[in-house]
Amino acid sequence: MSTQLTGNIIVAAQGLFEEKSTSLHNLGELVYTNDGRSYRYVKAGVTALVAGKLQQAPAEDTSDQDITPTAAAIGDITVLTSSTMTVTANQYANGWMIVTVTPGVGIQYKIKSHVAYTAAAATFTLEDPLQTTLTTTSRVDFVANPYNGVVVNPTTATSAPVGVAVKAITAAYFGWLQVGGVATILSDAGSTVGTNVSASNATPGAVEAAVTAQGAIGVAVTGVATTEYGAFKLFGL
Repeated sequence: MSTQLTGNIIVAAQGLFEEKSTSLHNLGELVYTNDGRSYRYVKAGVTALVAGKLQQAPAEDTSDQDITPTAAAIGDITVLTSSTMTVTANQYANGWMIVTVTPGVGIQYKIKSHVAYTAAAATFTLEDPLQTTLTTTSRVDFVANPYNGVVVNPTTATSAPVGVAVKAITAAYFGWLQVGGVATILSDAGSTVGTNVSASNATPGAVEAAVTAQGAIGVAVTGVATTEYGAFKLFGL
């Protein structure tokens, strides 16, 4: 099935403070409360999520970037690489193949499935057919779904912030992260009301006074004391 275009969920199958061992929504699916807050559906990574802490997408794998594909025609739904790769089965399912060097540059394709490979050429099945030809001059990056295997935001960024945990979620279980509206987040050095905050580079999962080089998160709704949790309006992660 090709990529579906759809509206927002009307009624969620899984409650805000529930966790499930199996998925009841698409990863990244967006829901709202009637008070202006919003949430996305995620799978926890290898460690449990902690309420009130900022979460990050799984770390990028630079070895799966700047990959050379074999030649492929418009309409093909499989892409074979000539570069060798090491990936686990469906590591990039529901993620994307992004064409970074022409021919085909600027288009991204959702990945449907793939098997495991160890230092071998890899074949990826796409949700949508190729819109342009690929050649051995093209280059592609493989990017994991940012909501598949989220982790507590580290002090040195390895990907992008994706939301705030609203409850403890067991490792490898499914639940909701808050991505918009007023959220409760740990502040590592105190926050001044009305000022912007960024992902902290000192305390995992915390925020601090805005720093240009760190991920922008939101604005303090109240003053928050050092090492306490407080109210922050998320920009929309």
